[in-house]
Amino acid sequence: MRIGILQPGYLPWLGFFEQMRKSDVFVIYDDVQYDKESWRNRNRIKTANGIQWLTVPVMVSLETHPLVYEVKIDNKTNWRKKHLFSIRQNYSKAPYFKKYIATFEEAYLKEWECLADIDMYFILRLAECLGMENKKIIKSSTLNAIGGRIERLINICKLFNADTFYEGAAGKNYIDDTQFLRHGIKVEFQDYKHPAYKQLYGDFVPYLSVIDLLFNHGEESLAILLNEKTVEG
Repeated sequence: MRIGILQPGYLPWLGFFEQMRKSDVFVIYDDVQYDKESWRNRNRIKTANGIQWLTVPVMVSLETHPLVYEVKIDNKTNWRKKHLFSIRQNYSKAPYFKKYIATFEEAYLKEWECLADIDMYFILRLAECLGMENKKIIKSSTLNAIGGRIERLINICKLFNADTFYEGAAGKNYIDDTQFLRHGIKVEFQDYKHPAYKQLYGDFVPYLSVIDLLFNHGEESLAILLNEKTVEG
């Protein structure tokens, strides 16, 4: 049993969904401290004028050390209208725009209170768009796992009888895999090779939200994401 444990992100990048696809169980790690300089509330799309950030405004006092699922959205500005406009404007000529735009229109009609909720909505819907609608996806806040930073990860692995923990590359900076091995758990670190694919607006730009891939390649997106299908960039 291989498990992936990853904090939620807003319209996540390709590597997020590669971890999901290669995990038997995928845990959204939403009960850890919120990091303001992170991907929890933002991501990037490609436009005719270069990269554009889509950022969800949040109300955060870092002095209170909020957990990810506690972070509230600042709805005083109409950010939802701006995000939908940007997606429509920059992907309306993409081959699969009409196939997927309803997912975003539906999402941005609602006034979301918590950042984690809209993150989770898009994670689930984008997983469906990629053909992973049957993936077992669970929020860590429902698991009541206890312990310090590493101990909690080990305990989550144990809850699902996982013998392999598929961790992101950044985990190499703080995870000592010998601690996991003592509990019979092997740690595999992601070594993601970002594929090049045909995009709008000139030269290929990597590390965008997965929506860029979906709008451009539709049903082939998962195979491209997994480097199982090569397309001209």
